[in-house]
Amino acid sequence: MENSSSYSDQKSDSLEAGNGSEFKVHVFSSSSELLEKLHEKWSSVKKQPYPAMYSSTFGGIILDPAMMVIPIDDHMVHRGHGVFDTAIILNGFLYELDAHLDRFLRSASNARISSPFPRSTLRSILVQLSAASQCKKGTLRYWLSAGPGDFLLSPAGCPTSAFYAVVIDEDFSQCKEGVKVVTSTVPMKAPQFATMKNVNYLPNVLSKMEAEEKGAFASIWVDEEGYIAEGPNVNVAFINHDKELLLPLFDKILSGCTAKRLLELASKLVEQGRLKDVRNTNLTVEEAKGAAEMMFVGSTLPVLPIISWDEQPVGDGKVGELTMALSDLLWDDMVAGPEVHRIPVPYVQSNPSISNYRG
Repeated sequence: MENSSSYSDQKSDSLEAGNGSEFKVHVFSSSSELLEKLHEKWSSVKKQPYPAMYSSTFGGIILDPAMMVIPIDDHMVHRGHGVFDTAIILNGFLYELDAHLDRFLRSASNARISSPFPRSTLRSILVQLSAASQCKKGTLRYWLSAGPGDFLLSPAGCPTSAFYAVVIDEDFSQCKEGVKVVTSTVPMKAPQFATMKNVNYLPNVLSKMEAEEKGAFASIWVDEEGYIAEGPNVNVAFINHDKELLLPLFDKILSGCTAKRLLELASKLVEQGRLKDVRNTNLTVEEAKGAAEMMFVGSTLPVLPIISWDEQPVGDGKVGELTMALSDLLWDDMVAGPEVHRIPVPYVQSNPSISNYRG
């Protein structure tokens, strides 16, 4: 077997061949050679960003990042026939896992994907995966796919659906600085697809890129009737001058778990007299741009103040007091809320034999 340095030299020579010369593609002679190359990639990483993955294709939890792969003939890869969802790991607790898991299975049903396991087993796998990862702060992401089988359009040739999940070691904190947004020119997805969390995120990606190219954090979608919809992967909320918290209706957009929890928690500010009302409603662009405060709402934010829209200030152009009050409520709920929303992760002592895979 070639050593890694000779392969690197060959790769370099091939690239330098450049103009008009034939590019020679290396053929891996064995699985061990390929695995060595994959491990070489991860050997220079100081901290492993993905401490654990689950794959129903493998039938277990994977701690070696070099093996965190899915089959190329999986229909989620080449046809986009898959759905996903997420949950937050904060201080060793899974936040709002059950709400996200329920939405996950609704998305799967709408995408006509049957789970290979009952809900209770999916939940158990995700909790065990979180424990095996030893990650105390990060995100848990998971997918249901039509599964591997062939490269045809129909999933009829897929023997079984597939379930994948990964823990991402990710730092995040309460957002206190405001951001700029723009109105997206990228067409939003039709309601049938926008209301399920499927893996077809090309419009979302293009919308985010469009915003970044204009020096903004993200974009705002407006539906064909002229009503405010959502951000590229977050919900959007407004506080009008009557001190009402308003979120767009969920009939044409993704029903945000964090947004729903925010609506529940915001009732505390109504009780205190700081907010007059809390509700979902249709909002025109004119109404939205006339709001006193504006914010994104999403799992890892959980509330992100918006201070400028299409180069015009939102309200007085500063982070709103009520926005931060809502942010405090949601962050406190994530840190120390009721156990029905926070599942303790049953961590076990790390195995020294797998320490090399943890970075």
